[in-house]
Amino acid sequence: MSAPKTLTFGFSPCPNDTFILGALVQGLIPSPLTFNFYIEDVETLNLRALSHALDVSKLSFGVFGYLLDHYQLLPVGAALGFGCGPLLVGKGPVDLSSARVAIPGRYTTAYLLLRCYAPELGSVLVRRYDEIIPAVVAGEVDAGLIIHEGRFVYAKYGLQKLADLGAWWEEHMKAPIPLGGLFIKRSLPPDEKQKVAELIFSSLVYAQKHREKIWPFIRDQAQELEDQVISKHIATYVNEFSLNLGPKGLEAVHVLLKEAWRRGIFPSYRDDFFWGAT
Repeated sequence: MSAPKTLTFGFSPCPNDTFILGALVQGLIPSPLTFNFYIEDVETLNLRALSHALDVSKLSFGVFGYLLDHYQLLPVGAALGFGCGPLLVGKGPVDLSSARVAIPGRYTTAYLLLRCYAPELGSVLVRRYDEIIPAVVAGEVDAGLIIHEGRFVYAKYGLQKLADLGAWWEEHMKAPIPLGGLFIKRSLPPDEKQKVAELIFSSLVYAQKHREKIWPFIRDQAQELEDQVISKHIATYVNEFSLNLGPKGLEAVHVLLKEAWRRGIFPSYRDDFFWGAT
């Protein structure tokens, strides 16, 4: 009898991901599947997904429109909601048509939203998400597009909020903003997809009940080490949509994918992008 396949699974070091997946990664819940885990910046995961490198991966919805034929969205583990979108920050007001803007990656949802918000955007410079605030402070760029923990700490570096792209999206689209999710290869057997979804759900439930047992793992990976910042990050990005995308969350993803396709950002659209039941 052949040994069971080991699935490759990538996720980011951000507290919402490590909170959701910490129990699974550390073997705190029983698993019928075996995994090789990779912890990488989300844009690195986005780029790897373009070559279909991982079986399961955290990805930005900003890259998903290029991957519809190869990956499906799982019903658990997503980051979407209200009041959690990316922020554009700077030392003062800027003209986006001529400004130099640091972005956390060309395939991030943050950059997708910025392209929708400012179609006449000037030059962009790709920086890892945790290098953007320092670049703005140093004057290397005129503005920065910040995600993850950055939205909670930019003010202490003397920066101003120039735009809240999540709030802009919510106002114009009347829907929560989908930022990222956990995705699985279309080619995997349905029973494996089901088991993966169940394990992620169990890992999240474990974290909610036993936060103290996964907190060291979360802190080891976090960009900002203050417990208060980490807790605020988790409270912002882990919500009812993370437990179950549900009809409202699913519709929000439809809205984003269709709008990006309508604007010519994504090359195609298909509505069978979801795996699971809502």
